[in-house]
Amino acid sequence: MLDIVAAESNNTFVITVQSSLICLLKTEHFPAYFCGYPDNMHDQRLHRRSLIPSTHAHNKYKVSSANSELTIQKWSLDILLDIGYHNTMVMVEFFPFSIQDLRHCAALPPPPITTFLPPPPPITTLHDVVLQNGLVKRNFNTYGSAAYNFVLMSAYRGGPNTFAVIGLSSKPLHVFAKPIYVCEWVPLNGTQNITVQGVKILPDWGYGRVYTVVVVNCTFPSSVVTGQDRAGGKLLVHASTSGGGDTDFNLTDTIEALHESPGSLNVLQYTEEPKYDYLYCGSPLYGNLSPQRIREWLAYHVKMFGEKSHFVIHDAGGVHPEVREVLRPWVEKGYVTVQDIRDEERFDGYYHNQFLIVNDCLHRYRFMTKWMFFFDVDEFIFVPKKSTLKSVMDSLSDYTQFTIEQRTMSNKLCYLDDHPGKIYRKWGIEKLVYRDTVKGIRRDRKYAVQPRNVFATGVHMSENTVGKTTHKTEGKIMYYHYHGTISERREPCRQLVNSTEMKVGGTPYMVDKTMREVAGAVKRFELRMIGSSLLRTRQ
Repeated sequence: MLDIVAAESNNTFVITVQSSLICLLKTEHFPAYFCGYPDNMHDQRLHRRSLIPSTHAHNKYKVSSANSELTIQKWSLDILLDIGYHNTMVMVEFFPFSIQDLRHCAALPPPPITTFLPPPPPITTLHDVVLQNGLVKRNFNTYGSAAYNFVLMSAYRGGPNTFAVIGLSSKPLHVFAKPIYVCEWVPLNGTQNITVQGVKILPDWGYGRVYTVVVVNCTFPSSVVTGQDRAGGKLLVHASTSGGGDTDFNLTDTIEALHESPGSLNVLQYTEEPKYDYLYCGSPLYGNLSPQRIREWLAYHVKMFGEKSHFVIHDAGGVHPEVREVLRPWVEKGYVTVQDIRDEERFDGYYHNQFLIVNDCLHRYRFMTKWMFFFDVDEFIFVPKKSTLKSVMDSLSDYTQFTIEQRTMSNKLCYLDDHPGKIYRKWGIEKLVYRDTVKGIRRDRKYAVQPRNVFATGVHMSENTVGKTTHKTEGKIMYYHYHGTISERREPCRQLVNSTEMKVGGTPYMVDKTMREVAGAVKRFELRMIGSSLLRTRQ
């Protein structure tokens, strides 16, 4: 059954199994072998695998079989085991490796099964042509695609007969062409499909890059989409380029945006009291964020927003292990949901696809909360002592949306009113107390909405709402902005100042201890809620 040829040629031993399968054993540098049948030994499809990993390219081989990969693997192992147990003397004479080396062979995973696909059809190339009248007709050959027609992130019901589909699309396609979207509802009970023209919303204010954000609203003529028997169905979106990119073609992609199982629709969600009073939709977190700043921000806002609140954190690479440890106790308490959105980095959109993420959050949680807040993790919402967040929100309940004024804080000046060692141990909101007092300039605002009346949203406000918007909230609610402090893993105090007013680089500052005064209560709240697990959190 097993013949071992004692003759050696170029460090190669020939092993014949059952007089048909031939194995060539290479001993130069590292033991390796390849097997095949005599008629196929020179077949270009023969695959080889090295038994021992090698850093040298010329020593890498792959196990191969022209017929059965698994059969060859078994026979090859039989050969090695037979040599190891029954032909010890032969192996010592001809094989310069030990029994220990053979154990590596048994530990190797099985080789992948390779499927040989037929070659692709030849590409038709158009050449320039000289016409009878001497005119030279030039031709253009196209290759590949620069961007996808549509990148689907999510789709949600917005009511008994309306849906929102959220995704990305080629920005030049929407700037210079007129793509269209057709929505089709396919009932699972076999009744007639319903088709309507989709309404596209571009909510990113022209900030897109290769990709822009698209929210497609699919509103059908009646609640027939729901179905009295809640039979379920599929929402298809037919995305057509309308000749954008190539006027010779009107390319249409059909996207199954949503699949609704029979009986899964809860129609009461559109009318019943929402689960939360306040829900925070966070922008994508990325970079090497400070765990301590995240800790302060989260404890502060859980205390302010109260028991019926929730925080949605979007991880675009910024929730590293230390930040995850800060979030963990609040996740376990049910206050925080973390969503891994790192795959969005594949698609070149504005600011880590910020507009895409906030629109997904809007529609995902639209019926779960009375109010939805949009601001960043270096910004702290504040209401004056004479009022509460609830009283402020109640006073604004007639508005679908209101914006919030900014108070800009220095991210490096700290007040020298204590021993420096004690100052450095304080929370950021305790020691960064210098407020920028420049007047007459426009500062960015953040906002809150009643989401059931919003079709699409932005970063600083929404332009797609039903109902009133107000910007007259001065003195009622504001946010303190500590720009840049969240993205640095070091002590924020760069300069200790013993003055209540000063100028730095022409910018006037004054001491504002508003946030410092609430820090003590926030620390006690954190200790009561989650214990001392975060006391040793680092910058």
